[in-house]
Amino acid sequence: MTASVSPKDAALWLASGEAVLVDVREPDEFRAEHIACAASIPLSSLGHTLAGAQIPADRKMIFQCLKGARGEAACRTAEAAGAGHAVYNLEGGIAAWKEAGLPVVGGARSAAIPLFRQVQIAVGILIAALVALGFSGLTAAFALAGVIGIMLVFAGTTGWCGMAMLLARMPWNRQPA
Repeated sequence: MTASVSPKDAALWLASGEAVLVDVREPDEFRAEHIACAASIPLSSLGHTLAGAQIPADRKMIFQCLKGARGEAACRTAEAAGAGHAVYNLEGGIAAWKEAGLPVVGGARSAAIPLFRQVQIAVGILIAALVALGFSGLTAAFALAGVIGIMLVFAGTTGWCGMAMLLARMPWNRQPA
């Protein structure tokens, strides 16, 4: 069973320097809101990132996500990798941290849908519309849908997504000044 720590105890450990906090949520979730001292290492890359991390052996490692499930998975990953640290899951994740009245960075944004999902919705609508146009006789629409597919492959392999950059500039995704 994975050890866990309450938000209040985690805050004390972090303030005293006896622990490090790793946020295992996706980068867009982290950018939207995070605990100030947290390092962002998405769960999908945690295994190989931990191998190269230079964390002092005497520090506890606290893993955190939104509500605790991914943090628990991160604890299991760290234990399986033989990190050599005491590992803990932040009980209830960042949601419980905020409920305990502890501070976060960000959180004032009004975007209800994370940027990654906005990209998925926009691309899905574009592809569906282009396919409909293609079946209605505009065969060039099929070619354009194929180009968008190639752009998705490019975004997935390089990490650069023009659609995400464009959507990030939309008014509903902008931070208030």
